[in-house]
Amino acid sequence: MDSYAGRRASRAVLDTGLALLFTAGSIALPATMPPGGPVLRSPDALFVVLALLSALPLAVHRRFLLPVPLVMAAAVAALQGRHYIPQLSGAEGTSIGPAYIGVATAVFLTAVRGSPRTATLLVAVFIPAAAVVEAVLGPSGHRVATLLAEAVLLVAAWALGRLARARAATRDQALERAAALERAQEANARAAVMEERARIARELHDIVAHNVSLMVVQTIAADRIQDRDGDKAHELHGTIEETGRATVTELRRLLDVLRTEDEADTDPSREPPQPTIEAVPALVESVRAAGLAVDFTTTGAPAELPAGSHLTVYRIVQEALTNTLKHAGHTRTDLTLAWEPEHRRLTVRLCDDGPLPGDGTSDGAGDGAAPRPPTLPGGPGHGLVGMRERVGAVGGSLHTGTRPGGGYCVHAVVPLPTPAGSPHDGRPPADTRHLSPHDDPSHDDSRHEGHSPYARHPRPAGR
Repeated sequence: MDSYAGRRASRAVLDTGLALLFTAGSIALPATMPPGGPVLRSPDALFVVLALLSALPLAVHRRFLLPVPLVMAAAVAALQGRHYIPQLSGAEGTSIGPAYIGVATAVFLTAVRGSPRTATLLVAVFIPAAAVVEAVLGPSGHRVATLLAEAVLLVAAWALGRLARARAATRDQALERAAALERAQEANARAAVMEERARIARELHDIVAHNVSLMVVQTIAADRIQDRDGDKAHELHGTIEETGRATVTELRRLLDVLRTEDEADTDPSREPPQPTIEAVPALVESVRAAGLAVDFTTTGAPAELPAGSHLTVYRIVQEALTNTLKHAGHTRTDLTLAWEPEHRRLTVRLCDDGPLPGDGTSDGAGDGAAPRPPTLPGGPGHGLVGMRERVGAVGGSLHTGTRPGGGYCVHAVVPLPTPAGSPHDGRPPADTRHLSPHDDPSHDDSRHEGHSPYARHPRPAGR
């Protein structure tokens, strides 16, 4: 009944209302008997006391689940035994008055609110005992009918109570599952936010490492030619300003995503535009302006690539060019993008010639040249780790190392999407069995050199 009430009223209010209702019905019963009905004893003080005991205990039912129906059933039995109320079953037929309905209500509430043990005691002990007492007090010749009527009435109330409890338990489980699902969705959303923040952190590294490195190199170059060529120095200063403004713009776009994470995730304006392979030529021009001689070549017919692969190729080229500019200076660099649809791959290869003699990046080369930092024991820097993570995320491979004769190479293989129905389905995206030793990305040149070309000028760990 609590569930039927929708829990809009507390148990205390519900129990008190039922108690008052059944009390009024029991006290008013003698006055409502039709003429020619069963002969009943006139109401007196004892009748009022028994009538109150047959209904008022419902007001405290929530605290005394078993005592309440016991007291009410005993009071109803006394009322019947003293002939204050009609017999449950007699010559006039079955008569179920307010007092009997009150006891059935108490049984219903106990079945709803009680534990399984309480419900078992109710149906196994209380109901049979109440039915037997009513049958003993019933008129001769109608005791069996009285027994059956009492048993059916109370068992029906008990069964309805257990059914209501089961429905409430099912509803509570459904609500709990919904709450658990909502918590899981929130956890997944938080995980997605953390993953997005990690991606943005990688983007920030790429932006800062590239653009700020360009600004530093351009500033050094402008300072060196300030006295010899003022116009060229002024041009470099303008390039530094443009690079700085572009860096600030990109940083603002990325940081805006972090500041607006509470807004709608489906809003496309929340995602900053990502560079693609089409932006590589502009990237090459920017490092050429910084003094790096880049020979850029594209071979093969371009194919469709997912957005993630576009960004991966761009960031690999960006990181490799930035590292070359930082660690090899104004050297010569070959950049090749080779589209190989027959092998379902895009090969990115960037090789530099190493530091030029007399360049500021060599140890002791040139007046005032800053010495190159020694190789750190901690392994590769964050740039290489980021490149490997990016390539691995799209199912490709990355190999880096020194090259025979001097210089450094970055070799990445990015798989191309497999066309539907292609006979190559199921094969690995990049087959390198036909490559020569120096072209094979899995080939480690350093094992065939005898010594590194950077033995006197070690390449720093950031490469």
